[in-house]
Amino acid sequence: MPGGGAVVERAVKTVSSAHCFDLCVRAMVDKKSSKSAKAAKPTLLAGGNPQIAKAYGDAPVQAYIAAMPGWKHDVGRRLDAIVTRTVPGVYKAVKWNSPLYGIEGEGWFLSIHCFTNYVKVAFFRGTSLRPVPPGESKTKETRYLDIREDDQLDEAQLAAWVKQASQLPGERM
Repeated sequence: MPGGGAVVERAVKTVSSAHCFDLCVRAMVDKKSSKSAKAAKPTLLAGGNPQIAKAYGDAPVQAYIAAMPGWKHDVGRRLDAIVTRTVPGVYKAVKWNSPLYGIEGEGWFLSIHCFTNYVKVAFFRGTSLRPVPPGESKTKETRYLDIREDDQLDEAQLAAWVKQASQLPGERM
């Protein structure tokens, strides 16, 4: 077929150009979507508690910590580091806008939550810890540690509580 090669060549160029245009448009949309996702900050609820969707794993916990306002961000980062260092392979999640730490398949032993003037650490089996954490709860076994802006965090005591708590039966939620 005389001239057939030229027709095929033009068709390939047209398809290639259309495909390239399609890929470029997708790349621009993907880039725009990732920028808007990065720019979108979580809503802060009452007391400055970040609103993070329920999810499992380290990523939602890190998103929560990143969104903790002011001095609370450093407290959250330190708490997460202590738990992660003390309990290798700790299971993490965010539920009810609070990071949870536990043993996979065994339940949760600790959570953190931002309030206006402090960060609350909840030990779900806190009455079994020695010494018992100072904050009382309405629930029988839970005990709290409230960390305020100017408090000196006793990391050794906190690590001891975390270790003890991780070895107790977890709370199923």
